[in-house]
Amino acid sequence: MIYDFFANLFGSDVIASFISGALPVVFIALFTLFAVWLERKVSAHMQDRLGPMRVGWHGWLQTFADILKLIQKEDITASDTDKKLFNIAPVLTFMGSYAAFAAIPFSSAYVGSGIDLGILYIVAVSGLVVAGILMAGWASNNKYSLYGAVRSAAQVISYEIPTVIVILTVVVVIGSLNLTKITEFQTSRFWDWMIFGGSIAGIKKLILLPFMVIGFVILYISSLAETNRTPFDIPEAESELVGGYHTEYSGIKFTMFFLSEYANMFAVSAVASALFFGGYHSPFGYFGNLIGLSWLVPIEQFFWFTIKGAFFVFVQMWLRWTLPRLRVDQLMTLCWKYLIPIAFVNFLIVALIMVL
Repeated sequence: MIYDFFANLFGSDVIASFISGALPVVFIALFTLFAVWLERKVSAHMQDRLGPMRVGWHGWLQTFADILKLIQKEDITASDTDKKLFNIAPVLTFMGSYAAFAAIPFSSAYVGSGIDLGILYIVAVSGLVVAGILMAGWASNNKYSLYGAVRSAAQVISYEIPTVIVILTVVVVIGSLNLTKITEFQTSRFWDWMIFGGSIAGIKKLILLPFMVIGFVILYISSLAETNRTPFDIPEAESELVGGYHTEYSGIKFTMFFLSEYANMFAVSAVASALFFGGYHSPFGYFGNLIGLSWLVPIEQFFWFTIKGAFFVFVQMWLRWTLPRLRVDQLMTLCWKYLIPIAFVNFLIVALIMVL
C-alpha cells in the first residue's frame, strides 16, 4: 500500500497520512486541467470548429492560463450576502467531492481507505455537496442562485434512490460493499466484469447479463443527474438562471465549485467502472507479470482505472452536445415514474436469481 511505503520511507505515520491524503487533491487538480481542455475540444469538434488553439500546442495550455486568471481575480462578495455561509459553501462543496475519493480504489496498491462500507460511504459523503450548494444559493441572497440550489438539491436527492438500488443489485451478487472486493471479484478478464454477468460460472452468468446492463444504464443516467450534467443541468441553466447557485461567486471560490464539479464527474465514472467494468483491472492481463516485474502491475492498474474513468467522463461531454435540457417536471418524471420502479424490479429479479 502507498501509505506503508511512505511510512517506511519517512518513518512517520503523520507524514505518510498527509502525503496519502494529498495525492487525490493533486489528481483532482491535474484531471480538472485535462478535462476542461478536453471538454472544450470535444464540444468544438462536435460543432465543426477547432476550439482554443493559440495558447500552447493545440491550445493545451489554455486551461493553465484560465486558472491563473481565476486565482488573480478579485474576490467579490456582495454587501447583502450572508458572508460566513457564502465563504463556507465552496469549501464544503469541494470537501464532499474530495472525501469521496477516500474509498475509491485506484489500484491494488493505492486505496485511501478500504472500509467495508466503501460504496455507501461515497453515496453518503456526497451529501456534503448538496449541503454546500444549498448554502451557496441561500447565502447569495439572489433569487436565481436560490432557484438553482433548490433545483440541485431536489435533483440529487431524487436520483440517489435509483443509484443506491443499482448498487444494492451489484452487492446482492458479490456480497460486499467494499469497492476493492467488488473489483477483485471481477478478476482481470473482461468477460468476468459485472456488465457481462461477473465471474459466476454456468447458466446463471448468462441470465444475469441483461439485468446487469439495465443496472449500469440506470446508474449512468442517475450519475449524470447527480453531477448536474446535460440533459440534467437545470440547476445551472444559463438561459433561465444566469449561472445557478454560483452566479455570485468569482475568483478562487468559483474555482472551487469548478474543481468540485469535475471531481464529481470522475468520481461517479470511477464508481461505475468499479461496479461494472472491472475497476482497475486490465482487460488483457498485465505486462508487468509477463516480464517478471510485479511492481509494474499497480502502475498499469492505475493507468487502466484512469482510462476507464476518463472514457465515461468523455461520454458525459458527448451527451452534453447531443441531448436537449429536460424541464423540471420531465426530470422528476423520469426518476420517480421510470428509473426507480425499473431499478427496484431489476433488483428483485437479480436477488431471486441469486437465491434460486
